[in-house]
Amino acid sequence: MGKDDLIEKYIFLTTSHDGSGSITAAFTPIRIVCANTLNAALQNKTNTVRIRHTSNANDRLKQAHKVMGIADHLSTNMEAIFNHWTRVPISDREVKKLIQYALAPSKEVLKNMQEGREDELSSCFINMADNAFEYAMSHPTQQMPTTKGTVFGAYNAVTGYFQNVRSYKNDEAKLASLMMSGTGQQRGQAAFNLCVDFTNKGLNSLVLRN
Repeated sequence: MGKDDLIEKYIFLTTSHDGSGSITAAFTPIRIVCANTLNAALQNKTNTVRIRHTSNANDRLKQAHKVMGIADHLSTNMEAIFNHWTRVPISDREVKKLIQYALAPSKEVLKNMQEGREDELSSCFINMADNAFEYAMSHPTQQMPTTKGTVFGAYNAVTGYFQNVRSYKNDEAKLASLMMSGTGQQRGQAAFNLCVDFTNKGLNSLVLRN
């Protein structure tokens, strides 16, 4: 993106202390200015590799090579997608709608929104969506040329909410939400999918999703 809005490549590793489970390696780009994360798999390719605990050095080298190949492939794809999104305009009204759809926890909630039954939405969901939208409109990282009024900014409003606004019980809970298939990662994936659809088809493409 712009020279002041940078993304770095990282490999995220987890393993069990007793060696009973595999080492899990996942690619995650980190947006330097606000540490947003993304674990979206692209073009039906996985972004995660599980490495068996083994003493065979050759097997480990092969797995490491696979991990680095995935990271290189995904980072190239993500750079192209993010750069494109910085040039796709989106109105404030559309940003709010995209955020609401991305944060919806179920198809029932999405259907209520699409059919105008906002009185059936929970106060918890409404507050979460409002807080994410406020982040989108006011946070300094959302006022940059790459994010203000762009699809990239809309995506970052969702991921930035979970990274910088939402409260967690502790650091472990935050890590689980953002990196271990928790709510933050799932909603970030939903936002990514919606941004892809919006870029290709516009607001009318925001359809029911899990």
